[in-house]
Amino acid sequence: MTMLRAIGLMSGTSLDGVDVALIETDGHDVRVVQSHNGYLEPLGPTGYRGYSDEDRDLLRRALADSEAVIAREDRPGCLPEAEAFVTAAHAEAVESFLADNGLTPADIDVIGFHGQTVVHRPDQRMSVQIGDGAALSRRLGIPVVSDLRHADIAAGGQGAPLVPVFHQALARASGFEGALGILNIGGVANATLIASNGDVIAFDTGPGNALIDDWMRERTGRPLDDGGRTAARGRPDEPLLAWLLIHPFFARRPPKSLDRNWFSHKLAGQLSTEDGAATLTAFTARAVARALDHAPEIPARWIVAGGGARNGELVRLLNYHLRAEITTADAIGWSSAYLEAQAFAHLAVRSLKGLPITFPSTTGVREALTGGVLARPDD
Repeated sequence: MTMLRAIGLMSGTSLDGVDVALIETDGHDVRVVQSHNGYLEPLGPTGYRGYSDEDRDLLRRALADSEAVIAREDRPGCLPEAEAFVTAAHAEAVESFLADNGLTPADIDVIGFHGQTVVHRPDQRMSVQIGDGAALSRRLGIPVVSDLRHADIAAGGQGAPLVPVFHQALARASGFEGALGILNIGGVANATLIASNGDVIAFDTGPGNALIDDWMRERTGRPLDDGGRTAARGRPDEPLLAWLLIHPFFARRPPKSLDRNWFSHKLAGQLSTEDGAATLTAFTARAVARALDHAPEIPARWIVAGGGARNGELVRLLNYHLRAEITTADAIGWSSAYLEAQAFAHLAVRSLKGLPITFPSTTGVREALTGGVLARPDD
């Protein structure tokens, strides 16, 4: 099949900025090159447009105002302002990316635009990602696929996670054999479990970086626990962890997904800054370990991506609790930081070709389903 050049855009629940990634894919396979360390890596540059403190404040206010959303078209409070900002920020990110890499809009076949999640309530058949795909397409002069979760949600699926079909393509390209776990730790953590026979299940495991980041911002004014060094100096509150891990979410069989706001960093209460960071970091790691309760085959190897891959204390805890070989995505030539953006480029091409992007074993939808809304510059 013909390879297309696609840009993927991701602004996650960590609210740090816009990730931009270019890949070449036919919707099934990803074009890869041999990297310097002998591994395969997706061919294409990456870019980033960070959010300022003011930008993050706006998005946090939008998350608070989104509690009043009843229908997916609702935009109460500051959501219209936030949606306009998200659209403009993504446009700026792509414009800078194209200029930095000597590319023009004519060089790009499609953009996969995730938008910014403000509501995720699959039990109410609603997931809202703010951002105007049509306006983005008109400004950039490139076709844009957006609203990638809605079709699955409307059909009774969880609408998440969406990245497993890309994880499969990467694992296939890299020649991995045997049971494999791919863990993406953004604001929320999600796992793709690939069995030896190729069967796949995927689901959110629980909180990722969101609680740790919120705790550090409140206690120190810093946006994250750099390298997990604060958590490494603390001691987890074991009774609190035991109580957190009896939440019904962890016992539910997958597919399942989690809203960022289901848990709060305030659960750490009056703990010291170090002990609170240690407790919330341990919560993320132990929630991932609980995922093994639902694994048809225990992975002998895990690949960790997302911002959590840069948290040394979190990776150490994952090594301890998973009792498996733990490798960061960067260490094998994949991209820890840009894996989700690459995934949305892949999903946009699958959407263009009418290929499924969600499946019964990944979102719980009744049958494999395509999704996404296509906007063209002249629409």
